[in-house]
Amino acid sequence: MNSRLASLQPYPFQKLVQLIHGITPPANKQAIRLSVGEPQHAAPAFVLEALTSNLAGLSHYPLTRGSLELRQSIARWATRRFSLNQIALDPERHILPVSGTREALFSIAQAVIDRRVNSQRPVVIMPNPFYQIYEGAALLAGARPYFLNTVEENGFRTDFSAITDDFWQQVPLVYICSPGNPAGAVLNHAELAKLIGLAQKHNFLIAADECYSEIYFDEAQPPVGLLQVANDLGVKDYRHCLAFHSLSKRSSLPGLRSGFIAGDGAVMEQYYQYRTYHGCALPGPTQAASIAAWNDETHVRANRDLYRAKFDAVLKILKPVLTVEKPEAGFFLWPKTPQDDETFTRELYARENVLVLPGSYLSRPAHGINPGQNRVRMALVASLNDCIEAAQRIRNYVESLK
Repeated sequence: MNSRLASLQPYPFQKLVQLIHGITPPANKQAIRLSVGEPQHAAPAFVLEALTSNLAGLSHYPLTRGSLELRQSIARWATRRFSLNQIALDPERHILPVSGTREALFSIAQAVIDRRVNSQRPVVIMPNPFYQIYEGAALLAGARPYFLNTVEENGFRTDFSAITDDFWQQVPLVYICSPGNPAGAVLNHAELAKLIGLAQKHNFLIAADECYSEIYFDEAQPPVGLLQVANDLGVKDYRHCLAFHSLSKRSSLPGLRSGFIAGDGAVMEQYYQYRTYHGCALPGPTQAASIAAWNDETHVRANRDLYRAKFDAVLKILKPVLTVEKPEAGFFLWPKTPQDDETFTRELYARENVLVLPGSYLSRPAHGINPGQNRVRMALVASLNDCIEAAQRIRNYVESLK
């Protein structure tokens, strides 16, 4: 076996199962799970129709690049969404469909990280807390994860200002997540422009996980994207920039496993070669459904309306008893807990049959702290009524501690 497998920590949900093992929650209270960020809104009917109408495509091997029609639909969507009017997003050069962002965020590290950088073990920078795929991808590629704490004092944003020029020489890859998971912070235009400048100076690749970019609250101010800033700066060929997007959150299609990676043409050419061996092309029906989803915005706006209603209702219930704020974007709440996060999670489940995720399971001790400690992540993915019911039970539990 690959010896690096031993460096992987248990996935957060594995740890959660162990935490609640042996607990029998009250049978008279319906189970409500806010622990997993799995969208539960109904899949768009027209997308399901496109899927089932193209089942004959299962008779053919799909292309690694996907169909030209799919890549064109992605290019049109990204161009509209991020105003890519200066540097054309080329469906042939800049875009590859992927089997969801998880697969792509992992595999890009395997493709781009050399085992040694300047005779040293390479370093991959990532936010902390983080999506655990970043860490696993770095470790299995032979790199060392380096965590930048995103805490309340810095607005839960990734701050690169303390990284020295010497340290940057060890870094081939930087993961960013905007809107962030779990706190929902959005990196602004100036912050992304500064990071792109650092990438140009020190020759590293930016992997921007933007899978929550379409869940926001102000229709007039959608989150800015990495390619959008690169376009505004006139970065030719989107050099050093890769953006990762998915239909899981945008279109409530987590089971479709469909997304894309777009950006740096030279990197994408070599990444394509890697993927011809990787063997993860999207089936024909999945591609047809994806085209339908990327071509439509009406269902995405309706999706955002559902999340707005849930945040408004839940925060009205929780703010009087918990330190919790509405995020800039995304569908998570990231409240402080009145006791340690594992105890809070375990006892809330035992008393109220509501399951959340301890914040410390999403982060690592770094620079003297664990930034997820004494917080929990609540995913407002259930129905409005279930989210309201869960919020009331959480409030009941918190008030019982006083």
